[in-house]
Amino acid sequence: MKTHHIWKKCHIGILCIVCAFFIEVKSASSAEHTEHSLKRAVEGNFLMGVALNTRQVNGRDQQATRLIKQHFNSIVAENCMKSSAIHPEKNRFNFADADKLVHFGEENGMAVIGHCLIWHSQLAPWFCIDENGAKVSPDELKKRMRDHIHAVVGRYKGRIKGWDVVNEAIESNGSWRKSPFYEILGEEYIPLAFQYAHEADPQAELYYNDYGMDAKAKRNKVVELIGMLKKRGLRIDAVGMQGHMGMKYPESDNFEKSILSFSNAGVNVMITEWDMSALPNVQTGANIADTVAYRKSIDPYTDGLPDAISQAWNNRMKEFFNLFLKHSNVITRVTVWGLTDGDSWKNGFPVRGRVDYPLLFDRHYMPKPFVQEIMEHQADPSR
Repeated sequence: MKTHHIWKKCHIGILCIVCAFFIEVKSASSAEHTEHSLKRAVEGNFLMGVALNTRQVNGRDQQATRLIKQHFNSIVAENCMKSSAIHPEKNRFNFADADKLVHFGEENGMAVIGHCLIWHSQLAPWFCIDENGAKVSPDELKKRMRDHIHAVVGRYKGRIKGWDVVNEAIESNGSWRKSPFYEILGEEYIPLAFQYAHEADPQAELYYNDYGMDAKAKRNKVVELIGMLKKRGLRIDAVGMQGHMGMKYPESDNFEKSILSFSNAGVNVMITEWDMSALPNVQTGANIADTVAYRKSIDPYTDGLPDAISQAWNNRMKEFFNLFLKHSNVITRVTVWGLTDGDSWKNGFPVRGRVDYPLLFDRHYMPKPFVQEIMEHQADPSR
């Protein structure tokens, strides 16, 4: 009986040693696995962010969750905070997905970005019209804007680092976009939105976000907008330069000019919604006689990118990433618009069903070569 008791103790001891060994090996393996991390590679330069879709927000893609935790320290909602999703009816909010996103960010020590408060697209249908379908009065729209912004920003007060307050208010030619907000209130809706957001959370950073920022006319108008807000004593912390790019646009020199112009106007810069299509530009409205040939011309890489195209894509992405690093004294965040190629909205834009390759990780959750190179250089600067 005593011998059996001693053997049992030894057996337990051996099991403990074996378990400890495997835990140690697993820990070492995990440490080695997480050593290559994009957020660590850019530490001290800017936050590395990613937009999450609702599948990821709800934890239905565990591989994505692992990558997000490993490589990013900032998150933003791709769609679930836009007014059509979060405030679908005048007297009804839907905070379920937004709550989960904010909780995920907090749980993992990430900076959460709110996107977006006022935007003409994906706008809740009721927002700018009355029960008869006519435009609401200026006073009524002001009330609705204030109520919406106070409800959304107020719910997450102290929990969200900053908000895209107004999104895409300027046309490519530098004129104000004739959105429903503009048609009812004129350009006044922009300072009002910033005012209401600051009232709701005085500590939150406030941003203006737009695409096509390399264009001179839009660049100058954004500088004008910054000046207008500052002249009124309103808070604006940064301009979000949407990075929806292609193989031939934008020119990096023009993009850089805008970074410097916005910085000189007294705000920081963020690279938002970054992706780069590898596909040919689509000429919409063309009269195409051979539909099959046209389809092949606009969707040529259904089975994967040829090596030459992949290399060109990686070189161009690296060129822009190096530009962001060059200006990291004013760039506070770089956010990619989706995690893997399979997540990207580019797969269905502007022609449904196209297969694109615009993001930092491929459809197998593997980093693209230029991303791997950045991380390896961080791990071994002599490389």
